[in-house]
Amino acid sequence: MSTTNGFSADPQALEKDDITVVDKDAAKKAIKASSIGNAMEWFDFGIYSYLAATLGKVFFPEMSGSVQLVYTFATFAVAFLVRPIGGIFFGRLGDKMGRKKILAITLIMMAAATFCIGLIPSYETVGVTAAVLLLLARLVQGFSTGGEYSGAMTFIAESTPDNKRGIFSSWLEVGTLIGYVAGAGLVTLLTFILGEEAMTQWGWRIPFFIAGPIGIVGFYLRSHLAETPAFEAMEESENDALHQSSMTETFKDYWKPMLIGIIVVFFYNISNYTVLSYMPSHLSAVLNYGETKGLLLTLIVMAVMIPIVLFMGYLGDKIGRKKVIIGGLIGYVLLSIPAFMMIGSGNSLFVFLGIMILAIFLTSFQGTMPAMLPSLFFTRVRYGALSVTYNVSTSLFGGTAPLLVAWLISLTHNNYIPAFYLIGSSVIGIIVMAFFVKETAGKSLRGSMPAVDMQTEIKEVLKEPEEALWWKEETNGKSL
Repeated sequence: MSTTNGFSADPQALEKDDITVVDKDAAKKAIKASSIGNAMEWFDFGIYSYLAATLGKVFFPEMSGSVQLVYTFATFAVAFLVRPIGGIFFGRLGDKMGRKKILAITLIMMAAATFCIGLIPSYETVGVTAAVLLLLARLVQGFSTGGEYSGAMTFIAESTPDNKRGIFSSWLEVGTLIGYVAGAGLVTLLTFILGEEAMTQWGWRIPFFIAGPIGIVGFYLRSHLAETPAFEAMEESENDALHQSSMTETFKDYWKPMLIGIIVVFFYNISNYTVLSYMPSHLSAVLNYGETKGLLLTLIVMAVMIPIVLFMGYLGDKIGRKKVIIGGLIGYVLLSIPAFMMIGSGNSLFVFLGIMILAIFLTSFQGTMPAMLPSLFFTRVRYGALSVTYNVSTSLFGGTAPLLVAWLISLTHNNYIPAFYLIGSSVIGIIVMAFFVKETAGKSLRGSMPAVDMQTEIKEVLKEPEEALWWKEETNGKSL
């Protein structure tokens, strides 16, 4: 091969053996194994959100109802504080030891922590120790999650062909939606069958226990995966010491793409958490819409989003991910206020249509971001840099979005605050996407050789070697 870690390759000397023909079965296994972890994370998010009132009674019974919710969600929010730490820890290991090993570890940690929540005694049994144990479990969940989503994005991106990376990677966000719908739907079903009293006494434990077998299945799938072709190529390179850089060196050498990534994740998470996480509270607490109706509407919207996410991933491969993302951002700028006018109408059909408008623009990000974000970084630092980028931005802007929006509404008494927040973040997003992000749809990942779907595509790649190694110009002739 003519590569040295993918960085010193001479485009004119690109050879047939340099090009990876992706094993379709291996790619499908990678998608399944990666998506299950993301589904578990959001399964936990769904059950915790829908059990918030019940958990408040179990762990904080001495507080009033509203204060119980505050403490319950505060315990939930604490996990966001340790996500960047987990991202640095697992991201560094993922770049050094390999993607699949770390993804197996993060998944089993997430599953074990979620399962253990179901084992925690109530406040009536052990007093304040119960709340402390809940907090510890949430910290473990947050720490492991720090290396989960970014690692899953990296693994899928490095295991799929260049021209289909979008559609394959979009399955990661399908896992998000399925996990949340499954978690929330399970809690709703159990509450209907068992009743509120039984749920408070023991029924709330059941959803957490389900995480155990899911985690075992996911661990098995991930443990039997092959390492990504991009990482294996780096491991086999002539200069193995190249990928032993520290996180300090990563910050120094890659601060620009990391900053761009933080801003991209910023507008992505603002829309994600505002539309999916905050919306039920907005309907019930701000607009006095029936709580059950609001939750049910949100679940229906999320179910409808699943095929649209896949379509957006496919569309990104065909016309470019930048175009799809910018289209979604422009949609938020133009239609956020009309959508919230419909949501505030009180008419169930208009409420659904208003949420659906916002959700469709969100799918333009969900279907493309899992493929675009990994493409910002070179192979040797991809896991670590992406982990820091994603988790710092999520902790600062994603987890705080519902809280900030709710606080601004209470301060200004303006029900269009969420629309203004979406518009503001979208304007920033349009500027960054238009001027600072390169289109990478159909191209090889930075620092990696081209990956194709079939043998017949190799000749086409060899005809334009400079285009195949487009990222070479960013190295300035250096062996980074």
